[in-house]
Amino acid sequence: MNMNNELTLNNLFENSSKLYSNNPFLSFVNGEALTFNDVKNKTITISSFLQKYGVKKSDKIAIFSENNPNWGISYLSITKIGAVVVPILPDFHKKEVENILTHSESEIIFVSKRLYKNLDDDVLKNIKITVFIDDFSISLKNSSLFGSSKLSSIFIEDIIKDDANSFTPVSVNEEDLLTIIYTSGTTGTSKGVMLTHKNIVSNAIASSKIPNTSSKDRFLSLLPLSHTYEFTLGFVIPIISGASVYYLEKPPTPSVLIPAMQKIKPTLMLTVPLIIDKVYRNKILPTFNKNIVIKTLYKIRPVNKILNRIAGKKLYKTFGGALHFFGVGGAKIAPDTEKFLRDAKFPYAIGYGLTETSPLLAGANAMGTRYRSTGPVLEDVEIKIDNPNSKGEGEILAKGPNIMKGYYKNPELTAETFTNDGWFKTGDLGIFNKDNYLYIKGRIKNMILGANGENIYPEEIENVINNNSFVLESIVYELKGKLVAKIHLDYTKVEETFQELKETSQSMQKKVNELLNEIRFNVNHQLNKFSRLQLVIEQPTPFEKTPTHKIKRYLHINRN
Repeated sequence: MNMNNELTLNNLFENSSKLYSNNPFLSFVNGEALTFNDVKNKTITISSFLQKYGVKKSDKIAIFSENNPNWGISYLSITKIGAVVVPILPDFHKKEVENILTHSESEIIFVSKRLYKNLDDDVLKNIKITVFIDDFSISLKNSSLFGSSKLSSIFIEDIIKDDANSFTPVSVNEEDLLTIIYTSGTTGTSKGVMLTHKNIVSNAIASSKIPNTSSKDRFLSLLPLSHTYEFTLGFVIPIISGASVYYLEKPPTPSVLIPAMQKIKPTLMLTVPLIIDKVYRNKILPTFNKNIVIKTLYKIRPVNKILNRIAGKKLYKTFGGALHFFGVGGAKIAPDTEKFLRDAKFPYAIGYGLTETSPLLAGANAMGTRYRSTGPVLEDVEIKIDNPNSKGEGEILAKGPNIMKGYYKNPELTAETFTNDGWFKTGDLGIFNKDNYLYIKGRIKNMILGANGENIYPEEIENVINNNSFVLESIVYELKGKLVAKIHLDYTKVEETFQELKETSQSMQKKVNELLNEIRFNVNHQLNKFSRLQLVIEQPTPFEKTPTHKIKRYLHINRN
């Protein structure tokens, strides 16, 4: 589409609201769709309200809510007046929410009524206006600007009814700050990533060429909009292309998700590896394992490929039968899951990036994937491998219009994250093949140096471990010079397989110990000598994770 001057979200939405005025834009799965024009009118009302109550350019406003149409309307209303959005992941604990509100100096919060119940006065102590995002009403309890009242809330439309069109345009340029995103913290600390209008919009424009979206596309949104992956690809790209976005009214359990997919018949979806891995392990694999003949045949590669193709056709229909882009990002997909998706000809696509890069750095469409690769580098982005070893592996450095401005109130960390000549240090190790497809090896901070100087990548060993049908998840690390794995088993499967031992806890624990030793033996047979496990530890409870489903490694490695 033709862009209007500067790369701002305001310009982008203004152009699209003219081009696609009557196109459905935002909706609940079972709701009535709001058109681009409907959304534009709502943003004018809310922006007018914010201006009336003193919000100025560069002020910080938080959004703390589950996905819904009003989330995007709130975001566009905030940016319309040049204010900065502070999106907070809905899974964050109230103490984290309090820290973010304090650190960002947010004085206004758009919050869902469900999440509001979890917040106390301490969390909202500096908040002057609390807006319930569900219906755009103001909480009169936690909104100091409105004084005392017998009412608990009042609608923005009623407050602004005499000034509904009093909005005064604000000059916003592409280098202005658009958002501060607090990362979910796999290392235990949240950092405020500052992204400009240009960062997000340039990345959305470049990324939109991968799935080649159009105004006929239908997105079904599953991941939190507070994360750049869902926001840039699942919200800004639909603005660019005039596509529709649908949100679930409830958490995405199978009983909610399957009917939604059948109704909407989405053409695009975004997910993380954990979700599609669960689909493969809990829905696909059991159909091949319940019959001894099929289970045996499934181990023969040509037959395995045919069975995967048959299962893939059924899976495609379950997803609505219209998908042309199923984006997977945020972490590496399990090798056996990816093999299944390839055999099944399921339209999956892999992307690589970080919050700090708005987020995409590399990616391929469904027709261009290569096994285990994240795809080629995105248009307008530069990537180089720093200080590569003899195999060509080194840290991934990036440059481009999508690279963050820095960490909010943390110039020291910002300086550490960039090289002297301006390259962003991703902290990831990677390698290019001869066709310039990027392959991620793992995180630098997780890499283990072997006894003879070999680079050992825990993530690659974890992939081998997680291929075992009794394993749900694992982490690999070094402990006192030994290579150790912590493994969380699928205890439901363990109990079903060894039912006769359920009555005796000692016998069951003995079987679990035998199973862990067997897993170690089988895994070591698939690894280089220097990567072999010397110890396997049972992790009885699920690993603690970030809201984006990444294991908080630092917590579990330090619990020995």
